[in-house]
Order: sequence, then structure tokens, then C-alpha cells
Amino acid sequence: MNDKAKAPAAAGKSRANQKKELPDHLKSYKHVWVMLELERGVVHPVSWELLGEGRKLADQLKVDLGAVVLGPPEGTAAAVTDAFAYGADVCYVVENPSLVDYRNEPYTAVMTELVLKYQPEILLLGATNLGRDLAGSVATTLLTGLTADCTELAVDADGSLAATRPTFGGSLLCTIYTLNYRPQMATMRPRVAPMPIYQSGRTGRIVRHDVSLPEEDIITKVLAFLPDGSTDKANLPYADIVVSGGLGMQNAENYQLVRKLAETLGGEWGGSRPLVQKGWITSDRQIGQTGKTIRPRLYIAAGISGAIQHRVGVEGADLIVAINTDKNAPIFDFAHVGIVADAAVALPALTEAFRKRLSAAAARPAAE
Repeated sequence: MNDKAKAPAAAGKSRANQKKELPDHLKSYKHVWVMLELERGVVHPVSWELLGEGRKLADQLKVDLGAVVLGPPEGTAAAVTDAFAYGADVCYVVENPSLVDYRNEPYTAVMTELVLKYQPEILLLGATNLGRDLAGSVATTLLTGLTADCTELAVDADGSLAATRPTFGGSLLCTIYTLNYRPQMATMRPRVAPMPIYQSGRTGRIVRHDVSLPEEDIITKVLAFLPDGSTDKANLPYADIVVSGGLGMQNAENYQLVRKLAETLGGEWGGSRPLVQKGWITSDRQIGQTGKTIRPRLYIAAGISGAIQHRVGVEGADLIVAINTDKNAPIFDFAHVGIVADAAVALPALTEAFRKRLSAAAARPAAE
């Protein structure tokens, strides 16, 4: 047996030696929960993606999948209906006027109260601005562990949550366990997991929980609400087509070829971290482990080497087309189509070819 084969077994044995029997007061913790990120009647898509992942974990553990829905009075019905359709078995619903907008203090208090009363063994949240803020606060309050920005979730043979995430600046992937504590908490970035199938008409059990949240006791006040849709920031995670560039584009002028192709295809454009550092693109267009995770139908990467930091942010794409002058570039290891060429030459040719094809399609008479 070679060293690579021995390594996982050795790691598992080491972890088994560290694990002790759960304390008595934690043995009753069961079921998998997903906290739905509900704001102004809209659920963030990462919540549905997490329900899909939570469904797999719950089925392996043979427990229920619960969705936690927090919001204003009579403002949660649509979210509950969709939660069941996306796989939840039970919805824990808390409605209160103080939950109209997200604020750390009341949301932490409610989540902590729910966990202590109903005792889930796994609690998942989206790695969004809201989810990251709430997850850290709740984990601290509950004195449990939290694995942030996961790229994969699984259940070990002993029932422990195995949460995998990039580490050491994205150069390695490590699997983290929360041993001897409950709940086991993790956050996952948008678009890492696929969207589950929507099963219309599916229903489940609803548990309504009343809480006392006097507004005068909450320090933070919401003075105004500015929806993301009113800003000019890119929406890379949910674009169907993304074209991006790396240092292989050589200069900022050549990088504009990336943008032209994206605009021709009606898609979004982005780039790797070094381009943000050079000032060629803004941080909201950075793709990769420290930027945006994307899951488009088509991803074209021009002049990007494909280090693991970038790979974890794009490998969920349906079709990856890589253009690079180096035939040994790591990106060719996971791209579906590889083009060994100078991106500054290939991109204009692709742009012109797509422009002609799309123009011809637009001019073609519609079928009767």
C-alpha cells in the first residue's frame, strides 16, 4: 500500500482517538437545520441550495430536515411553502415585528433560543454578509464550533459532519470536524451547491415559536433600506454566462477584450485576484476562493492559470472553456474545452464569431 492510500486511514484514526463520547446533555440533539435568509419577502437562493445539501445529510443520518424562517408577522408564508417544495420536512417559524429587517441582536437571540429548545445536531447558513455575521454570533453564544465558507459537506460513518473548506490561502482543502459539541455549524457560499428540484405541492409540519423582542431593548435601529438591485455591482454568482481574464491578458487594455466578449454574449465579466490588486477590475468582479463563487452555464477563462484558489470558485460551471498559452496550465486539468493560444488573439476571434452567429439567429424568421 502506498503512502497516499495510508494517509486517509491514518487521519481517520487520529480523529477517532480525539473524539470522546458526547456529553449527556448533547445526546438528544438530532436533525439537520437550514436557516433561511429571508429579507423583505425574498429568500436568498443560497438557502435553497443549502436545503438541497441538507436533504442529503438528513437522509444519511435518517433524521428530519428543518428550515428556520424568521420574519415579520404574516411575512413568512411564501418562504415556508417554498421550503417544503425544496425538501424541508418541518419549518420552525418565528414571526415578530422586530424581525422585519436583519439585525444581529434579535436574530442571534431568536436562533439561540430555537437551538436550545429544539436541539438540532447540524445547523447550516449561507456564507453571505448576513449569514456570516449571524453564524459567528450564534456559534459564540452556543459555545460550539463553526466551519466557514465550505465547499463540500458530508457525513462520516460515525455521523459527524465533515465540512471541507480551502485553507492556507486557498492552496489546500481541509476537512474540519466539530467534535463533542452541538450543533455542528457550517456556512456555505452561494453557487457552490446546485439548486435542488422544486417539488410543487410538497408539504410538511410547521412549528410556530413565540418570542419576546421588545423594540426598546434592541440597540440597533434600521433607518433606511437600500436593496442590492439599486446598485451597480456585478451579480456574478447568478449569471448564466461569465467571461474572465487573468494576468495572461498582459495589460489593462487587453483585458477589455474580456469585457467585449461578455457583452457580446449578454453575460458578466470578471477576473482573478491579481487583476483586482492591479486595479484592472473592482473587487465585486473577482472570481475565486476569496472572491465570488460562480455556477454559470458557460464560463470562459482567458489567461488564467487555474490555481486551486480559482478552481474552487468556478468548477461548478456546466461548461468551462480555458484559453492559455501554457499547455501545462492547471486550468486544463478541469476545463471541459482547452484552447492553447494567446488570449489577446483568441478573444477577438471568438467575439466576432459569436457576433455573426447571434446576428444571423436574430435575423432568422420565427418558426410558425
